[in-house]
This record gives sequence, C-alpha cells and structure tokens, in this order.
Amino acid sequence: MKGVVVYDSVFGNTGQVASVIAEELEKAGHQVVLVNLRQSRNVPMDGDFLFVGSPTRIAKMTGKSKRFVKRLDAKAWGARPVAVFDTHSPYPEDPKEREKSLKWIEPGAAGRLTKLATERGLNVRSPPLRCVVKDMKGPLAEGQLEKAREYARQFAASLGM
Repeated sequence: MKGVVVYDSVFGNTGQVASVIAEELEKAGHQVVLVNLRQSRNVPMDGDFLFVGSPTRIAKMTGKSKRFVKRLDAKAWGARPVAVFDTHSPYPEDPKEREKSLKWIEPGAAGRLTKLATERGLNVRSPPLRCVVKDMKGPLAEGQLEKAREYARQFAASLGM
C-alpha cells in the first residue's frame, strides 16, 4: 500500500516523529511519501492512507496543518484511514501547575486536527498519537520516538498487509 505522511514542524520535534512513522511504515512493506509542509506545497494526494502531524502551539495546531486538512478532498479520502499526531509540552508534576497548563496542552493539535478531519468526513483513527517534548523547543522526551514507532507498527498491522 502507499501512504503519505504530512507534517508541520517548528523546532524539528514533530519532524522527527514523522520520520520515524514513515520509517516504520516502510519497514512494514508500505511505500511512503514524507512531506514537510514548510518545505513543500506539493503534496501527493494519491495514497491508501494518510498521517497528518503538527506541533501543539498555544493549544492549537499550526496554520499550515489546519489549511492542509481543510483542503483535503473529503470524497477522495473519506474511506481511507487517516492518523493524526502531535508534539506537545510536558504535563507539570505539581497538581496546581498541571491544572493551569492543561488549557495549553489539551486537546492540543492532535485533538483539534482529529475534530476538524472528522467534521470533514474523514476516517480518523483513534486515539491520535501524542508525543511529549521536554520544553517548548524540545528535544523530545525520553521514549517518545519508540512510542511513535509502536504507533506506526500498530497502524500498519491494522491495514492487514
């Protein structure tokens, strides 16, 4: 099968997650096109599945990822599986700080992209993949790339190839 992994990345963390996803899907025998929305507007729209990712920025997805999902041809992609992923800051350990921070982390880019894609009639897989960065600019927290690898493996297995 052929898939497209599309992402936006500000500090490179979401790009790392996207690369690992693409790598795992290829290991599972799929042909994958990896597209950075900051570097290319030329996104191949033929494929059997799609991944869309964005960093969580002020509790939202980036404008580039939002526009990409809004412009997707819902008729063409409606029956094909779509997976969503994001990167976000860590949850503070202190309960009071955690409570204050939730508004910036939840539902995050993944939650908002999932909602937008679902409203457009896309077949979004649940739950989305959410990866933690150590601070606003990163790097990714320990174990997050393995988490992304496992998510991609499970997605590939669900395709039945």
